[in-house]
Amino acid sequence: MVTDKEKDSRKTPVKQGSQDSAPEPNKINASTPYNFKGKNLTPYGGLLPVITMLEKLGFQTLVEETVTSKRIPRAMDLYRFVLGIVLGLYIGFPRLAQLRFIARDPILTGILKVAKLPVQSTFWRFVNGLHLNVARQMLTVMRILRERVWAAANVTLEVVTLDTDTTVHTLYGQQMGGRKSYNPKNKGKKSYQPILTFLAETREYVWGELRNGDRPSGKEIGDHIRKACAALPPGVKQIYGRVDSGFYCREAIEAYEECKARFVVSARKTSRLVEQLRQAEWKPSKKTDAEWECEFRYQPEGWAKEYRFVALRYEKEREEEEPEESEQYQLFETCEYSYRVFVTDLTDPIDFVVWFYNQRGGGENLIKEANNDAGLAAHPSGRFDVNGNHFQLAMLAYNLNCWLMLFNREPQADATELRHTTMATARLRFLFVAAKIWSHAGRTGVSYSDQYEEKGVFERLMNRLRRIVPCGSGYAPAMVPALR
Repeated sequence: MVTDKEKDSRKTPVKQGSQDSAPEPNKINASTPYNFKGKNLTPYGGLLPVITMLEKLGFQTLVEETVTSKRIPRAMDLYRFVLGIVLGLYIGFPRLAQLRFIARDPILTGILKVAKLPVQSTFWRFVNGLHLNVARQMLTVMRILRERVWAAANVTLEVVTLDTDTTVHTLYGQQMGGRKSYNPKNKGKKSYQPILTFLAETREYVWGELRNGDRPSGKEIGDHIRKACAALPPGVKQIYGRVDSGFYCREAIEAYEECKARFVVSARKTSRLVEQLRQAEWKPSKKTDAEWECEFRYQPEGWAKEYRFVALRYEKEREEEEPEESEQYQLFETCEYSYRVFVTDLTDPIDFVVWFYNQRGGGENLIKEANNDAGLAAHPSGRFDVNGNHFQLAMLAYNLNCWLMLFNREPQADATELRHTTMATARLRFLFVAAKIWSHAGRTGVSYSDQYEEKGVFERLMNRLRRIVPCGSGYAPAMVPALR
């Protein structure tokens, strides 16, 4: 048999890939020598995008023109004190005493243009010298920054949803304003009950204030809703509001109507409302988790007119709901049934109204994130005004993460597909990045590891931030497409 083949066959190619060219791993063990001679090393290399965004958006000028203080610090000026505290909160240090751990960090001191952060007592003298009005001024700073971020990040939302809620901060000292009030986890202890409003589409903090431990009155609730609606960017044309039964009052409904906002409010149990539920015409609920549903027109006592109420009814077979669950899911009970009742001006079917309201659970997660990750629950002073200022600084640190993630989003135009990256996750991905600061020929730079897994995303974020430029009275979009 004769075969027609070339005399010389090809050699087997050498395997190619990173596994053949990778160097040997470092051998680290108990006898590995160590020293403290490394210079200009930082674990917070991710502060570079933060300060890039703030510099491009004119944060320094905005703070200097808005925030006022009679005390003239010597160690640093007012802007650098504010920036230092906010960056400390962003890194994860909610206490002023903890700033000593990063007092010599080269990237932080380079941003603040100091050789070393001042001692704790200097920070305390600065914070104690701020007036109570600084809390309102910080809200103004965040409102203006939000408008600039939306312009630069090409956010063109015309329809937004506001989620308003309260949270309970248990106090363990002698802070001014502490009250023994509603505190389900630590009954009998004094607490604060701040009110916060978040934007459901972008998860931003819009408006809020530190309050004493008493439940908010109807007037306070109405004023808060009006201020939250007024703090939205001018491009917003339609507002939706969702609140739980703690905000069920005439003043809240009137505030929504004044702001031309559509609303869904969970109702509280009253004898007249229970009588309406008994007289209502119930029908099987096929698209909710309840057995029965109904709707009716009803004018609560003291209200100016009647409104649409929708209700769900659950069969009450055995006593299994705990008080916390009743509060969480807005259930109130009679001897026969459990109910969920909502007052709304929406004309949609009952199942859509209930589904829309259920989405406000995301706002409770945002409050939890602010409490645990942004240092909101850390009230460092015994003075109420100092704690109020610290409250707004913590929420500014929280918003920094939301704004950075707007610039870091994937190329998408649908706001409903925008995923939220919590501060804890963002710190691990983008903040806690080892870096080396170098200086050569009058230039300063930052070097990151070539093994950083997110370097492609990091470069994309920096390129977008560096493209931010003023345009007329606003900012030109630094990315496409627009988020709608």
